Amino acid sequence: MIESNRRVNASVPRTAKTEVHDAIKQRILNAVYLPHEFIREARVAQELKVSRTPVREAFRELISEGWLEAIPHQGARVSAWTERDAREVFEIRLVLEPMAVALACSKMDRVRLDHLKYLASQMEILTEKVETHAEFRNSISALNHEFHKELIAGSDNYRLMTTLENIVRSSVIRRNFTNYKPEHLQRSMRHHREILDAIESRNGGWAESIMRSHLLAAYDLHLNVSDLENRHQHAEDT
Repeated sequence: MIESNRRVNASVPRTAKTEVHDAIKQRILNAVYLPHEFIREARVAQELKVSRTPVREAFRELISEGWLEAIPHQGARVSAWTERDAREVFEIRLVLEPMAVALACSKMDRVRLDHLKYLASQMEILTEKVETHAEFRNSISALNHEFHKELIAGSDNYRLMTTLENIVRSSVIRRNFTNYKPEHLQRSMRHHREILDAIESRNGGWAESIMRSHLLAAYDLHLNVSDLENRHQHAEDT
């Protein structure tokens, strides 16, 4: 199933709008464009060496996805990831993503499971080297996004997949692994492996339980990091 999907996707030409959309999103993730920063069509067109038309179209799509926000009479600026955003996203994920992996236990095919094992292996390799190669964190983040996306796709439930698509994308990608200590990353990798073991055993209850633990651990880390950042900001302000 995965290989056939890849062949179909490879045959579909990427439009200028798609290229610009992905480039802007990556710059937001890499902190080239910062939260609350206004970005101008002319600037992006010049940087990417394209006309302003695909930039304008990409802006509209990024606004609809929540990456940018339109400010009347001022333009588009990068959306901030607030505490409320995180809480709402995790509340939804804690209900729907364990459901998705439970369904995947009875519906996932061997090709997709093997691909997930490959993604898990790649993340584990990078995790072992991350203390001396901090730049690997971005690669782990991208692989982690694909891993969760494939897990959800394994549920073979189209409505569940589409409901979770933007939610997981905004959560997994925006909150990258910059603040994860090596022990946090290693715990996350163990969760991934145990979820795959549960799926291979066709044990929905097991998979559901580990996914919930995985998400709760990620949310707890997010809360601790946010609290520390707030304390530092308060100290600077006073």
